[in-house]
Amino acid sequence: MTMEQLPLADPAADAPAGPTEKVARAYRRIRETDRPEIWITLRAEADLLAEAAALEARLARGERLPLAGVLLAVKDNIDIAGIPTTCACPGFATTPERTAPAVARLVEQGALVLGKTNLDQFATGLVGTRSPYGPVRNALFPDRVSGGSSSGSAVAVALGIADASLGTDTAGSGRVPAALNGLVGIKPTLGLVPTTGVVPACPDYDAVTVFARDLTLATEVTRAMIGPDSEDSRSRAWPADTPLGAPARATLAVPADHNLTSLTPAYRAAFDATVDRWRASGGAVATVDITELLDAARLLYDGAIVAQRYAAVGEFLSGAPEGADPVVAAIIGGGEVPAAHSYVADLGRLAHAAAAARELFADHPALLLPTTTEHPTLDAVAAEPVAINSRMGTFTNFCNLLDLAGIAVPGAETADGDPFGVMLITPAFADQVGIDLAARLLDEPAPLLTETGTELLVVGAHLRGLPLHHQLEGAKARFLGEVTTAAAYRMVALPATPPKPGMLRVGTGSGASLPGELYRLSPAALGTFLSNLPAPMTLGKVELDSGEWVTGFACDYESSRDATDITEYGGWRNYLNADR
Repeated sequence: MTMEQLPLADPAADAPAGPTEKVARAYRRIRETDRPEIWITLRAEADLLAEAAALEARLARGERLPLAGVLLAVKDNIDIAGIPTTCACPGFATTPERTAPAVARLVEQGALVLGKTNLDQFATGLVGTRSPYGPVRNALFPDRVSGGSSSGSAVAVALGIADASLGTDTAGSGRVPAALNGLVGIKPTLGLVPTTGVVPACPDYDAVTVFARDLTLATEVTRAMIGPDSEDSRSRAWPADTPLGAPARATLAVPADHNLTSLTPAYRAAFDATVDRWRASGGAVATVDITELLDAARLLYDGAIVAQRYAAVGEFLSGAPEGADPVVAAIIGGGEVPAAHSYVADLGRLAHAAAAARELFADHPALLLPTTTEHPTLDAVAAEPVAINSRMGTFTNFCNLLDLAGIAVPGAETADGDPFGVMLITPAFADQVGIDLAARLLDEPAPLLTETGTELLVVGAHLRGLPLHHQLEGAKARFLGEVTTAAAYRMVALPATPPKPGMLRVGTGSGASLPGELYRLSPAALGTFLSNLPAPMTLGKVELDSGEWVTGFACDYESSRDATDITEYGGWRNYLNADR
């Protein structure tokens, strides 16, 4: 199979452009690529140009719009006021009066919505072929599947039409299409992005997801959507103990060989090459057995949990509506059968698997997995629509069932140069850790998903490479950079084990500027630091040379009187390294 030779894109497509020019380029690209199956509803170019012109006027007035001109495609199970929501089933079509908060928040920050994209009907599938609007062909290989269920959203981005797109993910629909089209896919912790205005698949396990061609934009779009919504009883805020950074030297968990037997030989070789890439970057790996997690994954469709899909749209599908896909109808219809006690038993199995996951993540910041098992052709899926789809969810299905977060990124290509994707799976609310690790794997800077927390200045034994730095890593603190205090402080060497300094403010003219490192900690981690702080250490406000005041380590005046003044050394690290 060979890669599709699409018409060349506009040679200036990568050059900076304002919103109006970006819209014009996008519609030229739509015409060039000729992929009508991407869209269920494509908005009129004239309407988008008018919105872009209005956006440019707002920018000219000085409005701050972080996502100004970002072109967005939206999966057609997410409401946009005035545009029909079909879930790829014509008989289900309704026209909402309100836009889902996830989309509204992006538009408020300057994003422009191109239209609604095709999907596996009712978000049931990982192949992108279960739609009366046509199978969505892969962006690179038109004889292969695009991945689903967020098929149109992924291909719109991969073909360079949209900058970013929204999908949903219950079983892997925000990750499998990313892998098959060479994209980044972010599936945040359940509830961080509200699902108000999203047609449910399995209400307890649905997440709104983001596709983009790079990690930075995917993170920016995700960040803009995060925040509770009063109409979504399952929405959640960042907790007080949110992990804010990955350890500097991370050991990733990777599956044992017997967990990887479902991979094609080409994908297994690509996964091994990706693991080697991680090692080459300075990371380490530890082999773990994830059998319990893979067993839990089967419960999503083969157990009683499928009853959630029936509760969402099963009664509607039982009436044989116009355009119903027979494979989807059969899967969802099967959710009418399980007894209540079977559902309770499966919840118990999930609780057991969740305990196994907690044990795994107690020792490792993330689990590195292949995103999917293979890249089938359209013909192969037509011949085996259920078996292939089931295999493709081997490594994705358990994620939401066990309340885990996932970042899908490109891994090493196959020997034939085909795209291959991997996932960084983390515990709930450790999304930033996953992004940090994904950035290292991609060898690019790590963007910020959350700025929650409190800044903490350290000037002594907690500096990188010194004896107490492990406490900051244990607190999952985020390193922000090297800083210098205002010229108003003195430093003393305290009689302590391990050796540590004390810093106290003496005022401008009597003190000096001292070097330190600035970190961001969650409120809970900062509280733990404070409660465990030994005398004579204290936490208080410290002035930086920028004029900013931050929380930092200091010591009480009484203890400093009998300690040796070491201010002249210009910092604790210099003092330790001095020949004295």
